[in-house]
Amino acid sequence: MKLYFRKVGEQGPSLIILHGIFGSSDNWLGIAKVLADQFQVYLVDQRNHGQSPWSDEFDYQVMSEDLLEFIQEHQLVKPIILGHSMGGKVVMQFALNHPDIAQKMIVVDIAPKFYPVHHTAILEGLNSLDLKNLASRTEANEHLKRFEEKEGVRQFLLKNLYRNDQQEFAWRINVKVITKNIDVVGHELWVKNSVNIPAYFIKGAESHYIQPEDERYIAEIFPNFELIEVPQAGHWVQADQPEAFVEVLRSIL
Repeated sequence: MKLYFRKVGEQGPSLIILHGIFGSSDNWLGIAKVLADQFQVYLVDQRNHGQSPWSDEFDYQVMSEDLLEFIQEHQLVKPIILGHSMGGKVVMQFALNHPDIAQKMIVVDIAPKFYPVHHTAILEGLNSLDLKNLASRTEANEHLKRFEEKEGVRQFLLKNLYRNDQQEFAWRINVKVITKNIDVVGHELWVKNSVNIPAYFIKGAESHYIQPEDERYIAEIFPNFELIEVPQAGHWVQADQPEAFVEVLRSIL
C-alpha cells in the first residue's frame, strides 16, 4: 500500500516515525522539526489513518509489509524506525520479519505482548456521532464528553474530523474497520526467532503499558535492548514531556 507521508529535514540518516491508534503523521510534526537539523524524518500515516488509503485488512503483518514497501519505494538504506503504541508494535513486527533492513528500532511505551481491548468507549463515541447532521467541531466535542472525560484525548480524536469536498464532516480514520479489528491492535506479535537489532524501549514512568515482568519477554525477543524511563510521563511520552523525550531520542540516535 502506498502510504501518505511528510518529510522534514534534508540531510543526515533517515528516521521513520509511525504514530499510534487514532493518530496521524501530524501528531509528530513538532518532534520532527526539532530533529530536522540532523535527520531526514519521514512521518508516515499508517493504513486506515490520516491521508493514507483505507483497507479491510488491518493487522501487524500487513502494516509491517506497508513499512517494507515504503522503505523500498523511497530507497532508504539502513533507516532508523520509531513507533509509538500501535506504531511501536508495527516497528517490532517489521524488525522480526525483516531483521537486516533497519539500523536500529525505537519503541515508545508498548511491549510485544497481548493487551486487552480498552478503547471500547471511545469507539462507541466515534461510531455514534451523526456526521451528516453535525454542525460544528464544538458540537462533536460535546457529544464525545459522554464517552471520554479528558479534553486532551477528545481534541486528539477530533484532529481526525474534517470537511470533505461536499463540505460534510468526515473521518480521516476508518472508524468501521478499526472498530471491527480493535482486538487485533492488542494482539501479541508473531515471533519466529529472536532478533539482535539494537532496540530501545522508551517508557513513561507513569504509564502501565510496560510492566517490570515484560522485560524478560522483551529480552527473549530483542536481546540487544535497552529500556529508558522518562519521569512524569504517561503513555503519550512525547506529548507529556517533549523536551525530555527529545533529549532521550538524541542520545539514542
